[in-house]
Amino acid sequence: MDLNLKGRICLVTGASSGIGRAAALALAAKGAQLIATARTAAALQSLSEDVVQAGGPAPHILTGDLSQPDAAMKLAEDAIVFAGRVDVLLNNAGGSRPMEQPNDKAAWDESYQLNFVSPRQLGEELGRTMAENGWGRIINITGVILAKSFNAASPAKAALESWAKAAAGQWGSKGVTVNCIAPGRLNTRQILERLHPTPESRQSFIDANIPAGYFGEPEDAANLIAFLASDRARYINGATIPVDGGTMRLAF
Repeated sequence: MDLNLKGRICLVTGASSGIGRAAALALAAKGAQLIATARTAAALQSLSEDVVQAGGPAPHILTGDLSQPDAAMKLAEDAIVFAGRVDVLLNNAGGSRPMEQPNDKAAWDESYQLNFVSPRQLGEELGRTMAENGWGRIINITGVILAKSFNAASPAKAALESWAKAAAGQWGSKGVTVNCIAPGRLNTRQILERLHPTPESRQSFIDANIPAGYFGEPEDAANLIAFLASDRARYINGATIPVDGGTMRLAF
C-alpha cells in the first residue's frame, strides 16, 4: 500500500528503541525523512545505520531530555531550523512510573513533564505550523490510563489524550489530525525488564488478560503509526486506538 509518505518530514521522539525505533524504521521505509530524537546521539546510531542500509536518507539526529522543562521548545525550534517544517510528529518519548509512595512530588512532576507537558508543547508548537501549511499528523503514544495502583504516568497520559481531542477539533478543518495509540504489552525493554522480568510473570499476565495469547511486537504499533501518518487516514481524527491483543477489554 502506498502511503504517500515520500518526502514527508517526520519527527519521532524516543526513537532509539522500542515503539519509537520501530516506527522510525517503518516511516523511513515509506520514504519519509526522519528527524530522530533521544537523550543521546549515540543511542540513535544503530537506527541511522539501519535506515541507510535499507536505502533511506540518513535521519537527522537531535538530542534532548524531554523530562526537562525547556527541552520540548528547543527540539521544536531545532527541527524547524533543520527542515523548515514538520509534517508528522510522533510523541513517543515517555514511560511508566509505578509509585511505592503516592506523595512523591518529584516523581509526579517528572512524569507530568515527560508524559504530558513536553508532548503537548511539541504538539502545540508544531501543530500551528501544520495548520498553516494545510496538512499534518500528530500521533501520541499513551497507554493504559486506568491503573490498578499508583502510577504517575497514567494521569499524565490521560491529560495527553484529553489535549489530543481538543487539538483534533481545533485543527481538523486545517488538514491536521491528532490521534493517540494505546499500546498494551509489547516486547519492549520497559515491558520485559521492568514490568514482566520473568517468563513466568509474562505467561501469567497473558493467560489472565490477553486473548491473542502473546505479547505483541513494537512493529504492531509501528504499522498503525505509519498508516495514521498517511493521507489514507485523513478521516481518523481525535481517536485513541488500542494495540493490545484485546487486553483492555479484560484487564480492567
